[in-house]
Amino acid sequence: MSLLGVIFDFDGVIADTEPLHLKAYQDVLADTSFTLNKEAYYSDYLGFDDIGVFTSLAKNQGVTLDDVELIKLIELKSRRFASLLKSNQILFPGTETCIKQLASFFPLAISSGALLTEIETILNKTKLRHYFKVIVSANDTKRSKPEPDPYLLAVELLTGRRDLPSHNDFVAVEDSLWGIQSAKRAGLKCIGVTHSYPATALIEADLIVPNLFALKPDLLEKLCTQINNSG
Repeated sequence: MSLLGVIFDFDGVIADTEPLHLKAYQDVLADTSFTLNKEAYYSDYLGFDDIGVFTSLAKNQGVTLDDVELIKLIELKSRRFASLLKSNQILFPGTETCIKQLASFFPLAISSGALLTEIETILNKTKLRHYFKVIVSANDTKRSKPEPDPYLLAVELLTGRRDLPSHNDFVAVEDSLWGIQSAKRAGLKCIGVTHSYPATALIEADLIVPNLFALKPDLLEKLCTQINNSG
């Protein structure tokens, strides 16, 4: 098989955590001058990590936010999110079957703007951690999505090489435009899954699927072959 690896986004692809992230942000921001409603979160902030959300909110709402305040908000949000995880169903339907099946054919990795502790808490809880050879999380790159850095690092860690002539033999799985742009800028092919947004919002992806049930090994291999042949 020519496909060398599959790299998943986490929130919104593997774990149905975006509503929990929004709730955690809103709870933490309730005691501040910031506001963040559902529409704004999904249209403007979903693709960012915690630093990106808080700093962008400050910029967009004309609020001064120093480093001490930023660190405090991030810590409070992380604790609130962890508490929300305890009482909620986490995985999207089809996630466990998809991961187990693909892992028998391809190396798997995660490239996410979530904190490592959040990712590993969920993967350990659902007994899926050992299927992933690499996890790139929020603090592993200076630049986050939609910049290519998280995907470039994931490929480097999977292969042990920084000098690959092409990343066309890797496929990313994303749920947002920010993530798709990150993967494409890194040279990966990308599948958009309509967990968070409709297909019309994911048109920059090479392929769009409704859920993880659709991600079969032969589909990914076919996508890789078709695009490489067309190039």
